[in-house]
Amino acid sequence: MNTSEVLSMYENIAGLSTQMAAAARMGDWDGVGKLEARCGSAARATATGVPPLEGAPRLRKIDLLKQILANDREIRDLADPWMNTIPGMARQ
Repeated sequence: MNTSEVLSMYENIAGLSTQMAAAARMGDWDGVGKLEARCGSAARATATGVPPLEGAPRLRKIDLLKQILANDREIRDLADPWMNTIPGMARQ
C-alpha cells in the first residue's frame, strides 16, 4: 500500500463517518447501521498493515483521524439518548 492508497483509505473512512454523523443527526439509525457496516469493511484494510507516513501525508492522516474521532463522538452523543429508550439497552 503506497502513500496515496493509505490517504485514500482514510479519506473514504472519514467521508463515511461524516455521512454516519449526518444520518444520526436526522435520527436515521438504520442508515447509520448501513454506513457503519461500510465503514467497518473499509477499516478492516488497516488490519493488513498500513505503512508509516512522513511529512505532509502524515499530517493529513492525523487530520483525518481527528475528523473520524470527532464524528464518532457526535454519533455516540446522539445515540446515547436513543439507546436509553430501547428496553434492555440502557447504559449503566
